[in-house]
Formats: sequence, C-alpha cells, structure tokens
Amino acid sequence: MEIAIIAHDGKKAEMVQFLNEHREILDQKQISLISTGTTGTKVEKAGFKVTPFLSGPLGGDAQIAARVAEGLCHMVLFFRDPLEKHPHEPDIFMLMRICDVHDVPLATNPATANLLIKGL
Repeated sequence: MEIAIIAHDGKKAEMVQFLNEHREILDQKQISLISTGTTGTKVEKAGFKVTPFLSGPLGGDAQIAARVAEGLCHMVLFFRDPLEKHPHEPDIFMLMRICDVHDVPLATNPATANLLIKGL
C-alpha cells in the first residue's frame, strides 16, 4: 500500500511526530511512503524510507495527484496549515479534488490521519 505524506512548513515536525507514533503499524503493514520534497527530507532524517517528489510549490502536489489518479497511491495524509497563505493553493485544491474523484482517503489534520492509520 502506498501512502502520500505532505506537510506545510509549520506542520512538518507534527508529521514526523505522527509517523514516529505510528511506525509499528507502518512497518507491520509494509506501507510505502511517498512525499513532496521538503517533507520527504524531514521524514528521511527521522529514519523513514520515503520516495520524494518535487516540493509542493514546484509541482509535487500535482505529481502525487497523478499517482492517485493512476491508482498507485491509496491514501493521502496532508497536514495543511490553514492559517497561512500558500502560493500553490490551486494545486492543493486539485489534489483534494482528485482524492474525492477517485475515492482515496485524505486526511488534512493529525486527528483524521490517526483514524485512517488505525483503520489499516
């Protein structure tokens, strides 16, 4: 199973903490992680194996959306920062729309991500 992980700058530490808390489940279920560029770098430093794509503003969100549309990515965990403005907002909405179109679970905060991971 492939899970995409994305986190805005103010949420990257929270993503690493979340993954550390759920490391056992991720390992047990043999989850493959993909990510946008900067998030991937942070997650790799925490000891996780991840396939990074471009940074979100440079097209990483679109690359992950393409994998969702192709049926390769089965879940998206996107820790968004709703209090900040993001220049790639159209890409973010496009990714969320593609998840809805293809019925792929999408969590935009740790509480929802927790429910999805526990559901595995």
